[in-house]
Amino acid sequence: MVHVWDYDIEKLKKSKWGRLLLLERQINYGVYSDKEKIKLSEVKKHWNELTIDPDRRQFLQLLIWGK
Repeated sequence: MVHVWDYDIEKLKKSKWGRLLLLERQINYGVYSDKEKIKLSEVKKHWNELTIDPDRRQFLQLLIWGK
């Protein structure tokens, strides 16, 4: 069983807050394994709700929307 600090990933996946937390952690700190990927559709869907490092946010905005 994999944990994110004090949280059980399977429990986090059951709530919107938990899924956003996991997505933020993946974006800010990287994915947990080589097999795991960040879904672009999820990033776009929750873009305004995500707390991302400002420099990383600007870089991702350039990659995703060309802005």
